[in-house]
Amino acid sequence: MKSILSLLFIAILSSSMAIGQNNKFADHLFEDYSTFKEEEITNRRIKHDEIMSLLNKLKSHSDLQIQKVSESIEGRSLNLVSIGEGDIDVFLWSQMHGDESTATMAIFDILNFFNSEKFRAEKEIILQNLKIHFLPMLNPDGAEKFTRRNALGIDVNRDALRLQSPEARTLKKIRDSLQADFGFNLHDQSKYYNAERTEKPATVSFLAPAYNYEKEINDVRGNAMKVIVQMNNVLQKFVPGQVGRYNDDFEPRAFGDNIQKWGTSTILIESGGYHDDPEKQEIRKLNFVSILSALYSIANESYKTENIADYENIPNNDRMLFDLKINELTYLLNGKPYVLDLGIHRVENDLDGYTEFYNSGRVVDQGDLSTSYGYEEINAKGLELRYGKIYPEKITTKEELEGLDLNDLLAKGYAYIPVDKSLLDQKYSIHPINLVSENFKIDKELKPGTAANFFLYENDTVKYAVINGFLSDLEEPQQDIKNGLILN
Repeated sequence: MKSILSLLFIAILSSSMAIGQNNKFADHLFEDYSTFKEEEITNRRIKHDEIMSLLNKLKSHSDLQIQKVSESIEGRSLNLVSIGEGDIDVFLWSQMHGDESTATMAIFDILNFFNSEKFRAEKEIILQNLKIHFLPMLNPDGAEKFTRRNALGIDVNRDALRLQSPEARTLKKIRDSLQADFGFNLHDQSKYYNAERTEKPATVSFLAPAYNYEKEINDVRGNAMKVIVQMNNVLQKFVPGQVGRYNDDFEPRAFGDNIQKWGTSTILIESGGYHDDPEKQEIRKLNFVSILSALYSIANESYKTENIADYENIPNNDRMLFDLKINELTYLLNGKPYVLDLGIHRVENDLDGYTEFYNSGRVVDQGDLSTSYGYEEINAKGLELRYGKIYPEKITTKEELEGLDLNDLLAKGYAYIPVDKSLLDQKYSIHPINLVSENFKIDKELKPGTAANFFLYENDTVKYAVINGFLSDLEEPQQDIKNGLILN
Protein backbone atom coordinates (compact mmCIF):
# COMPACT_ATOMS: atom_id res chain seq x y z
CA MET A 1 0.00 0.00 0.00
CA LYS A 2 2.83 2.35 0.89
CA SER A 3 4.47 1.80 -2.49
CA ILE A 4 1.20 2.60 -4.30
CA LEU A 5 0.80 5.81 -2.27
CA SER A 6 4.41 6.69 -2.95
CA LEU A 7 3.95 6.21 -6.67
CA LEU A 8 0.78 8.30 -6.58
CA PHE A 9 2.58 11.06 -4.69
CA ILE A 10 5.44 11.01 -7.18
CA ALA A 11 2.98 11.20 -10.10
CA ILE A 12 1.15 14.16 -8.54
CA LEU A 13 4.44 15.88 -7.75
CA SER A 14 5.74 15.32 -11.29
CA SER A 15 2.52 16.66 -12.76
CA SER A 16 2.63 19.71 -10.52
CA MET A 17 6.23 20.37 -11.50
CA ALA A 18 5.41 20.04 -15.21
CA ILE A 19 2.51 22.49 -14.91
CA GLY A 20 4.77 24.90 -13.06
CA GLN A 21 7.36 24.59 -15.83
CA ASN A 22 4.65 25.23 -18.43
CA ASN A 23 3.60 28.42 -16.65
CA LYS A 24 7.17 29.68 -16.40
CA PHE A 25 7.74 28.85 -20.06
CA ALA A 26 4.65 30.85 -21.05
CA ASP A 27 5.75 33.81 -18.93
CA HIS A 28 9.18 33.88 -20.54
CA LEU A 29 7.72 33.51 -24.04
CA PHE A 30 5.49 36.50 -23.41
CA GLU A 31 8.39 38.58 -22.08
CA ASP A 32 10.76 37.65 -24.91
CA TYR A 33 8.26 37.73 -27.76
CA SER A 34 9.90 40.69 -29.53
CA THR A 35 12.98 38.52 -30.05
CA PHE A 36 10.99 36.13 -32.25
CA LYS A 37 8.47 38.40 -33.94
CA GLU A 38 8.89 38.28 -37.70
CA GLU A 39 9.47 41.94 -38.48
CA GLU A 40 8.68 41.61 -42.19
CA ILE A 41 5.02 41.01 -41.32
CA THR A 42 3.48 44.18 -39.96
CA ASN A 43 -0.21 43.88 -40.82
CA ARG A 44 -2.84 41.20 -41.32
CA ARG A 45 -3.44 41.69 -45.06
CA ILE A 46 -0.48 39.54 -46.01
CA LYS A 47 -0.21 37.83 -49.36
CA HIS A 48 1.25 34.64 -50.74
CA ASP A 49 4.34 36.36 -52.17
CA GLU A 50 5.22 37.63 -48.71
CA ILE A 51 5.08 34.24 -47.03
CA MET A 52 6.99 32.64 -49.91
CA SER A 53 9.77 35.18 -49.39
CA LEU A 54 9.92 34.20 -45.72
CA LEU A 55 9.84 30.46 -46.50
CA ASN A 56 12.70 30.87 -48.97
CA LYS A 57 14.79 32.51 -46.25
CA LEU A 58 13.97 29.69 -43.84
CA LYS A 59 15.27 27.06 -46.28
CA SER A 60 18.80 27.80 -45.09
CA HIS A 61 17.97 26.36 -41.67
CA SER A 62 18.88 22.68 -41.71
CA ASP A 63 16.38 21.71 -38.98
CA LEU A 64 13.40 22.73 -41.13
CA GLN A 65 11.98 20.63 -43.93
CA ILE A 66 10.03 22.77 -46.40
CA GLN A 67 8.19 21.14 -49.27
CA LYS A 68 5.58 22.19 -51.80
CA VAL A 69 2.63 19.84 -51.37
CA SER A 70 0.10 21.21 -53.86
CA GLU A 71 -1.26 24.32 -55.56
CA SER A 72 -4.37 26.41 -55.14
CA ILE A 73 -6.96 26.82 -57.91
CA GLU A 74 -5.08 29.87 -59.23
CA GLY A 75 -1.72 28.10 -59.07
CA ARG A 76 -0.27 29.44 -55.81
CA SER A 77 1.84 26.92 -53.96
CA LEU A 78 0.75 25.24 -50.74
CA ASN A 79 3.74 24.45 -48.54
CA LEU A 80 4.38 22.21 -45.56
CA VAL A 81 7.05 23.09 -43.01
CA SER A 82 8.15 20.29 -40.68
CA ILE A 83 10.47 20.19 -37.69
CA GLY A 84 11.24 17.72 -34.92
CA GLU A 85 12.02 14.03 -34.67
CA GLY A 86 9.50 12.75 -32.14
CA ASP A 87 6.87 10.03 -32.44
CA ILE A 88 3.91 12.40 -31.85
CA ASP A 89 2.79 14.17 -35.03
CA VAL A 90 1.21 17.59 -34.64
CA PHE A 91 -0.33 19.31 -37.66
CA LEU A 92 -1.18 23.05 -37.69
CA TRP A 93 -2.89 24.77 -40.62
CA SER A 94 -3.84 28.44 -40.96
CA GLN A 95 -5.81 30.78 -43.19
CA MET A 96 -8.28 28.22 -44.50
CA HIS A 97 -10.31 31.43 -44.83
CA GLY A 98 -8.30 33.98 -46.78
CA ASP A 99 -9.12 36.92 -44.54
CA GLU A 100 -8.18 35.14 -41.29
CA SER A 101 -4.44 35.66 -41.04
CA THR A 102 -3.59 36.15 -37.36
CA ALA A 103 -2.25 32.62 -36.90
CA THR A 104 -0.30 32.78 -40.16
CA MET A 105 1.63 35.69 -38.69
CA ALA A 106 2.15 33.75 -35.46
CA ILE A 107 3.41 30.66 -37.30
CA PHE A 108 6.35 32.62 -38.67
CA ASP A 109 7.08 33.92 -35.17
CA ILE A 110 7.03 30.29 -33.96
CA LEU A 111 9.41 29.23 -36.74
CA ASN A 112 11.75 32.02 -35.65
CA PHE A 113 11.53 30.62 -32.13
CA PHE A 114 12.67 27.20 -33.31
CA ASN A 115 15.52 28.79 -35.27
CA SER A 116 16.79 30.80 -32.30
CA GLU A 117 19.36 29.95 -29.66
CA LYS A 118 17.01 30.66 -26.77
CA PHE A 119 14.94 28.18 -24.73
CA ARG A 120 17.22 25.28 -25.58
CA ALA A 121 15.91 22.99 -22.84
CA GLU A 122 12.26 23.50 -23.76
CA LYS A 123 12.97 23.16 -27.48
CA GLU A 124 14.84 19.92 -26.87
CA ILE A 125 11.82 18.47 -25.05
CA ILE A 126 9.45 19.62 -27.80
CA LEU A 127 11.53 18.48 -30.76
CA GLN A 128 12.59 15.14 -29.29
CA ASN A 129 8.99 14.18 -28.58
CA LEU A 130 7.07 15.85 -31.40
CA LYS A 131 7.24 16.16 -35.14
CA ILE A 132 5.47 19.40 -35.96
CA HIS A 133 4.03 20.24 -39.37
CA PHE A 134 2.85 23.73 -40.37
CA LEU A 135 0.74 24.54 -43.42
CA PRO A 136 0.52 28.35 -43.40
CA MET A 137 -2.03 30.04 -45.69
CA LEU A 138 -4.08 27.10 -46.93
CA ASN A 139 -6.23 29.47 -49.03
CA PRO A 140 -3.75 31.83 -50.77
CA ASP A 141 -6.25 32.80 -53.48
CA GLY A 142 -8.64 34.09 -50.82
CA ALA A 143 -5.75 35.82 -49.06
CA GLU A 144 -4.88 37.66 -52.28
CA LYS A 145 -8.28 39.38 -52.17
CA PHE A 146 -8.55 39.24 -48.38
CA THR A 147 -11.79 37.33 -48.60
CA ARG A 148 -13.13 34.28 -46.79
CA ARG A 149 -13.77 32.00 -49.75
CA ASN A 150 -11.42 30.47 -52.31
CA ALA A 151 -11.26 31.13 -56.06
CA LEU A 152 -14.14 28.71 -56.63
CA GLY A 153 -16.27 30.85 -54.33
CA ILE A 154 -16.67 28.12 -51.73
CA ASP A 155 -15.90 27.95 -48.05
CA VAL A 156 -13.01 25.47 -47.82
CA ASN A 157 -14.16 24.64 -44.29
CA ARG A 158 -17.37 23.21 -45.73
CA ASP A 159 -15.61 21.01 -48.29
CA ALA A 160 -14.44 18.16 -46.07
CA LEU A 161 -16.85 15.64 -47.63
CA ARG A 162 -17.06 16.55 -51.31
CA LEU A 163 -13.39 17.67 -51.54
CA GLN A 164 -14.04 19.76 -54.65
CA SER A 165 -11.19 22.20 -54.07
CA PRO A 166 -7.47 21.39 -54.24
CA GLU A 167 -7.05 23.20 -50.91
CA ALA A 168 -9.46 20.79 -49.22
CA ARG A 169 -7.93 17.74 -50.88
CA THR A 170 -4.48 18.85 -49.76
CA LEU A 171 -5.57 19.30 -46.17
CA LYS A 172 -7.11 15.82 -46.03
CA LYS A 173 -4.17 14.20 -47.83
CA ILE A 174 -1.66 15.60 -45.35
CA ARG A 175 -3.79 14.72 -42.33
CA ASP A 176 -4.17 11.18 -43.61
CA SER A 177 -0.52 10.74 -44.56
CA LEU A 178 0.62 11.93 -41.13
CA GLN A 179 -2.16 10.24 -39.18
CA ALA A 180 -1.57 13.27 -36.97
CA ASP A 181 -2.07 12.80 -33.25
CA PHE A 182 -2.98 16.46 -32.72
CA GLY A 183 -4.32 19.10 -35.08
CA PHE A 184 -4.57 22.87 -34.64
CA ASN A 185 -7.24 24.45 -36.85
CA LEU A 186 -6.33 28.16 -36.84
CA HIS A 187 -8.92 30.81 -37.63
CA ASP A 188 -10.09 34.37 -36.94
CA GLN A 189 -13.55 35.24 -35.66
CA SER A 190 -15.54 38.47 -35.61
CA LYS A 191 -14.26 41.10 -33.21
CA TYR A 192 -17.87 41.53 -32.06
CA TYR A 193 -17.82 38.30 -30.05
CA ASN A 194 -17.60 38.70 -26.28
CA ALA A 195 -17.16 36.27 -23.43
CA GLU A 196 -20.73 35.50 -22.44
CA ARG A 197 -22.41 38.00 -20.11
CA THR A 198 -19.31 40.20 -19.89
CA GLU A 199 -18.15 43.35 -21.62
CA LYS A 200 -14.83 41.69 -22.47
CA PRO A 201 -14.12 40.70 -26.07
CA ALA A 202 -13.51 37.04 -26.81
CA THR A 203 -9.94 37.79 -27.82
CA VAL A 204 -9.27 34.09 -28.30
CA SER A 205 -11.91 31.37 -28.48
CA PHE A 206 -11.46 27.62 -28.44
CA LEU A 207 -13.37 24.55 -29.50
CA ALA A 208 -12.77 20.84 -29.33
CA PRO A 209 -15.13 20.04 -32.23
CA ALA A 210 -17.73 17.32 -31.87
CA TYR A 211 -17.26 14.25 -34.05
CA ASN A 212 -20.92 13.22 -34.02
CA TYR A 213 -24.36 14.74 -33.49
CA GLU A 214 -24.48 13.37 -29.94
CA LYS A 215 -21.37 15.39 -29.03
CA GLU A 216 -19.82 12.41 -27.34
CA ILE A 217 -16.40 12.66 -25.70
CA ASN A 218 -13.94 9.89 -26.53
CA ASP A 219 -10.20 9.87 -25.80
CA VAL A 220 -9.43 11.78 -29.02
CA ARG A 221 -11.79 14.64 -28.29
CA GLY A 222 -11.03 14.49 -24.57
CA ASN A 223 -7.34 15.06 -25.22
CA ALA A 224 -8.19 18.13 -27.32
CA MET A 225 -10.28 19.45 -24.42
CA LYS A 226 -7.40 18.94 -22.00
CA VAL A 227 -4.98 20.83 -24.23
CA ILE A 228 -7.51 23.67 -24.47
CA VAL A 229 -7.79 23.79 -20.67
CA GLN A 230 -4.02 24.20 -20.51
CA MET A 231 -4.07 26.95 -23.16
CA ASN A 232 -6.89 28.75 -21.39
CA ASN A 233 -4.93 28.70 -18.13
CA VAL A 234 -2.01 30.33 -19.94
CA LEU A 235 -4.12 33.02 -21.60
CA GLN A 236 -5.94 33.93 -18.39
CA LYS A 237 -2.63 35.33 -17.13
CA PHE A 238 -2.37 37.76 -20.03
CA VAL A 239 -5.99 38.50 -21.03
CA PRO A 240 -8.08 37.54 -17.99
CA GLY A 241 -11.73 36.97 -18.83
CA GLN A 242 -11.13 37.36 -22.57
CA VAL A 243 -11.29 33.72 -23.61
CA GLY A 244 -14.44 32.16 -25.05
CA ARG A 245 -15.68 28.78 -26.19
CA TYR A 246 -17.36 28.11 -29.52
CA ASN A 247 -20.63 26.27 -29.90
CA ASP A 248 -19.91 22.57 -30.46
CA ASP A 249 -22.88 21.59 -32.62
CA PHE A 250 -21.69 18.95 -35.08
CA GLU A 251 -21.22 20.18 -38.66
CA PRO A 252 -20.74 17.15 -40.94
CA ARG A 253 -19.11 19.18 -43.76
CA ALA A 254 -16.53 20.95 -41.59
CA PHE A 255 -12.90 19.93 -41.41
CA GLY A 256 -12.48 20.33 -37.68
CA ASP A 257 -15.37 18.00 -36.92
CA ASN A 258 -14.19 15.43 -39.46
CA ILE A 259 -10.54 15.53 -38.49
CA GLN A 260 -11.65 14.90 -34.91
CA LYS A 261 -13.74 11.97 -36.21
CA TRP A 262 -10.78 10.64 -38.22
CA GLY A 263 -8.77 10.27 -35.02
CA THR A 264 -6.75 13.48 -34.68
CA SER A 265 -7.29 15.42 -31.44
CA THR A 266 -8.35 18.74 -32.94
CA ILE A 267 -8.11 22.15 -31.30
CA LEU A 268 -9.87 25.06 -33.01
CA ILE A 269 -8.38 28.46 -32.19
CA GLU A 270 -10.31 31.59 -33.19
CA SER A 271 -8.61 34.99 -32.92
CA GLY A 272 -11.18 37.69 -32.18
CA GLY A 273 -10.91 41.30 -31.02
CA TYR A 274 -8.70 43.24 -28.65
CA HIS A 275 -8.83 46.91 -27.66
CA ASP A 276 -6.81 49.18 -29.97
CA ASP A 277 -5.38 46.27 -31.96
CA PRO A 278 -6.86 46.61 -35.47
CA GLU A 279 -3.96 44.75 -37.09
CA LYS A 280 -4.15 41.97 -34.48
CA GLN A 281 -0.52 42.25 -33.45
CA GLU A 282 -1.31 41.68 -29.77
CA ILE A 283 -3.50 38.70 -30.62
CA ARG A 284 -0.70 37.38 -32.82
CA LYS A 285 1.50 37.43 -29.73
CA LEU A 286 -1.13 35.55 -27.73
CA ASN A 287 -1.28 32.90 -30.48
CA PHE A 288 2.50 32.55 -30.33
CA VAL A 289 2.53 32.06 -26.56
CA SER A 290 -0.48 29.77 -26.29
CA ILE A 291 0.42 27.51 -29.23
CA LEU A 292 4.01 27.01 -28.06
CA SER A 293 2.73 26.37 -24.54
CA ALA A 294 0.37 23.75 -25.95
CA LEU A 295 3.17 22.07 -27.89
CA TYR A 296 5.28 21.98 -24.73
CA SER A 297 2.44 20.45 -22.72
CA ILE A 298 1.88 17.78 -25.39
CA ALA A 299 5.60 17.02 -25.47
CA ASN A 300 5.91 16.65 -21.70
CA GLU A 301 2.43 15.11 -21.43
CA SER A 302 1.36 17.50 -18.67
CA TYR A 303 -1.91 18.18 -20.52
CA LYS A 304 -3.04 14.69 -19.50
CA THR A 305 -3.57 15.80 -15.90
CA GLU A 306 -6.00 18.58 -16.85
CA ASN A 307 -9.66 18.12 -15.93
CA ILE A 308 -12.08 17.95 -18.86
CA ALA A 309 -14.71 19.56 -16.62
CA ASP A 310 -12.63 22.77 -16.71
CA TYR A 311 -13.22 22.94 -20.47
CA GLU A 312 -16.93 23.40 -19.81
CA ASN A 313 -16.14 26.28 -17.45
CA ILE A 314 -14.77 28.43 -20.25
CA PRO A 315 -17.50 31.02 -21.04
CA ASN A 316 -19.48 30.56 -24.23
CA ASN A 317 -18.95 32.95 -27.09
CA ASP A 318 -21.62 35.63 -27.31
CA ARG A 319 -22.01 38.34 -29.95
CA MET A 320 -22.99 41.45 -28.04
CA LEU A 321 -20.20 43.92 -28.85
CA PHE A 322 -20.25 47.09 -30.93
CA ASP A 323 -17.38 49.31 -32.02
CA LEU A 324 -19.24 52.22 -30.43
CA LYS A 325 -22.18 52.07 -28.04
CA ILE A 326 -24.04 55.23 -27.07
CA ASN A 327 -26.25 54.86 -24.03
CA GLU A 328 -29.53 56.66 -23.25
CA LEU A 329 -29.43 59.52 -25.72
CA THR A 330 -32.55 61.59 -26.33
CA TYR A 331 -34.10 61.33 -29.77
CA LEU A 332 -36.92 63.60 -30.91
CA LEU A 333 -39.48 62.08 -33.26
CA ASN A 334 -42.59 64.04 -34.26
CA GLY A 335 -41.86 66.44 -31.44
CA LYS A 336 -41.76 63.74 -28.75
CA PRO A 337 -38.61 62.71 -26.86
CA TYR A 338 -37.54 59.06 -26.71
CA VAL A 339 -34.60 57.42 -24.97
CA LEU A 340 -32.45 55.19 -27.19
CA ASP A 341 -29.21 53.27 -27.06
CA LEU A 342 -27.31 53.06 -30.36
CA GLY A 343 -24.93 50.32 -31.46
CA ILE A 344 -22.50 51.26 -34.24
CA HIS A 345 -20.19 49.12 -36.34
CA ARG A 346 -17.33 50.34 -38.52
CA VAL A 347 -17.15 48.22 -41.66
CA GLU A 348 -13.88 47.76 -43.53
CA ASN A 349 -14.11 48.53 -47.26
CA ASP A 350 -11.30 47.16 -49.43
CA LEU A 351 -9.25 49.44 -51.62
CA ASP A 352 -7.42 48.50 -54.83
CA GLY A 353 -5.03 45.63 -54.27
CA TYR A 354 -6.83 44.62 -51.06
CA THR A 355 -3.85 45.72 -48.97
CA GLU A 356 -5.60 48.76 -47.50
CA PHE A 357 -9.11 49.73 -46.51
CA TYR A 358 -11.28 52.57 -45.27
CA ASN A 359 -14.09 52.52 -42.73
CA SER A 360 -17.78 53.23 -43.10
CA GLY A 361 -19.77 53.56 -39.88
CA ARG A 362 -23.36 52.37 -39.61
CA VAL A 363 -25.99 52.18 -36.92
CA VAL A 364 -26.65 48.44 -36.65
CA ASP A 365 -29.03 48.37 -33.69
CA GLN A 366 -31.03 50.78 -31.58
CA GLY A 367 -33.39 50.67 -28.63
CA ASP A 368 -32.70 49.05 -25.27
CA LEU A 369 -29.17 47.70 -25.69
CA SER A 370 -28.50 47.35 -21.97
CA THR A 371 -27.36 43.73 -22.41
CA SER A 372 -24.78 44.73 -25.03
CA TYR A 373 -21.33 46.29 -24.76
CA GLY A 374 -18.98 48.49 -26.76
CA TYR A 375 -15.26 48.66 -27.34
CA GLU A 376 -15.99 52.34 -26.83
CA GLU A 377 -18.99 53.47 -24.77
CA ILE A 378 -20.44 56.81 -23.80
CA ASN A 379 -23.23 57.75 -21.42
CA ALA A 380 -25.34 60.22 -23.37
CA LYS A 381 -28.08 60.67 -20.78
CA GLY A 382 -29.49 64.18 -21.14
CA LEU A 383 -27.87 64.67 -24.57
CA GLU A 384 -29.98 65.09 -27.67
CA LEU A 385 -29.19 63.55 -31.05
CA ARG A 386 -29.34 66.02 -33.92
CA TYR A 387 -28.43 65.32 -37.52
CA GLY A 388 -25.34 66.92 -38.99
CA LYS A 389 -25.73 69.99 -41.15
CA ILE A 390 -24.39 70.75 -44.62
CA TYR A 391 -21.86 73.58 -44.80
CA PRO A 392 -23.49 76.47 -46.69
CA GLU A 393 -20.59 77.20 -49.09
CA LYS A 394 -19.31 74.99 -51.91
CA ILE A 395 -15.58 74.29 -51.78
CA THR A 396 -13.92 74.13 -55.19
CA THR A 397 -10.22 73.40 -54.55
CA LYS A 398 -8.10 71.19 -52.35
CA GLU A 399 -6.30 74.23 -50.96
CA GLU A 400 -9.59 75.85 -50.00
CA LEU A 401 -10.68 72.66 -48.25
CA GLU A 402 -7.44 72.37 -46.32
CA GLY A 403 -7.80 75.98 -45.22
CA LEU A 404 -11.04 75.34 -43.35
CA ASP A 405 -11.03 75.07 -39.56
CA LEU A 406 -12.67 71.65 -39.33
CA ASN A 407 -12.70 71.69 -35.53
CA ASP A 408 -14.78 74.83 -35.67
CA LEU A 409 -17.14 73.32 -38.26
CA LEU A 410 -17.69 70.22 -36.14
CA ALA A 411 -18.33 72.39 -33.09
CA LYS A 412 -21.05 74.13 -35.08
CA GLY A 413 -22.69 70.84 -36.06
CA TYR A 414 -21.52 70.54 -39.68
CA ALA A 415 -21.03 66.95 -40.85
CA TYR A 416 -20.93 67.55 -44.60
CA ILE A 417 -19.04 69.89 -46.91
CA PRO A 418 -20.27 70.32 -50.51
CA VAL A 419 -17.32 70.24 -52.89
CA ASP A 420 -16.57 70.41 -56.58
CA LYS A 421 -16.87 67.08 -58.40
CA SER A 422 -13.10 67.06 -58.91
CA LEU A 423 -12.79 66.44 -55.14
CA LEU A 424 -15.23 63.52 -55.24
CA ASP A 425 -13.10 61.10 -57.26
CA GLN A 426 -11.79 59.18 -54.24
CA LYS A 427 -13.59 56.48 -52.25
CA TYR A 428 -13.29 58.18 -48.89
CA SER A 429 -12.36 61.47 -47.28
CA ILE A 430 -9.00 61.74 -45.51
CA HIS A 431 -10.56 64.57 -43.48
CA PRO A 432 -12.59 64.10 -40.27
CA ILE A 433 -15.72 65.22 -42.09
CA ASN A 434 -17.78 64.00 -45.06
CA LEU A 435 -17.42 65.46 -48.55
CA VAL A 436 -20.61 65.58 -50.62
CA SER A 437 -21.96 66.71 -53.98
CA GLU A 438 -24.02 69.85 -54.39
CA ASN A 439 -27.22 67.82 -54.64
CA PHE A 440 -26.65 65.69 -51.55
CA LYS A 441 -29.66 65.24 -49.24
CA ILE A 442 -29.39 64.15 -45.61
CA ASP A 443 -31.25 60.98 -44.65
CA LYS A 444 -33.10 62.00 -41.49
CA GLU A 445 -34.57 58.65 -40.61
CA LEU A 446 -32.76 56.89 -37.78
CA LYS A 447 -32.87 53.13 -38.36
CA PRO A 448 -30.50 50.15 -38.50
CA GLY A 449 -28.36 50.58 -41.59
CA THR A 450 -28.30 54.38 -41.35
CA ALA A 451 -24.91 56.04 -41.81
CA ALA A 452 -23.65 57.16 -38.41
CA ASN A 453 -23.28 60.92 -38.85
CA PHE A 454 -24.83 63.05 -36.10
CA PHE A 455 -24.09 65.22 -33.08
CA LEU A 456 -24.94 65.01 -29.41
CA TYR A 457 -26.08 68.32 -28.00
CA GLU A 458 -26.38 69.58 -24.45
CA ASN A 459 -29.01 72.29 -24.82
CA ASP A 460 -27.70 74.10 -27.92
CA THR A 461 -24.04 73.23 -27.48
CA VAL A 462 -22.38 70.37 -29.37
CA LYS A 463 -20.70 68.01 -26.90
CA TYR A 464 -19.81 65.13 -29.22
CA ALA A 465 -19.55 64.58 -32.95
CA VAL A 466 -20.17 61.17 -34.48
CA ILE A 467 -18.70 61.23 -37.97
CA ASN A 468 -18.75 58.03 -39.98
CA GLY A 469 -19.22 56.04 -36.79
CA PHE A 470 -16.24 57.60 -34.97
CA LEU A 471 -16.82 59.53 -31.76
CA SER A 472 -15.06 62.81 -31.14
CA ASP A 473 -15.19 64.76 -27.89
CA LEU A 474 -15.13 68.32 -29.19
CA GLU A 475 -13.28 69.56 -26.15
CA GLU A 476 -10.30 67.57 -27.47
CA PRO A 477 -8.71 67.18 -30.95
CA GLN A 478 -10.79 65.14 -33.39
CA GLN A 479 -8.03 62.74 -34.50
CA ASP A 480 -10.25 59.85 -33.36
CA ILE A 481 -12.18 60.24 -36.61
CA LYS A 482 -10.11 57.95 -38.85
CA ASN A 483 -11.82 58.96 -42.08
CA GLY A 484 -14.92 60.60 -43.45
CA LEU A 485 -16.90 59.46 -46.49
CA ILE A 486 -17.39 60.83 -49.97
CA LEU A 487 -21.08 60.89 -50.78
CA ASN A 488 -22.75 61.87 -54.05
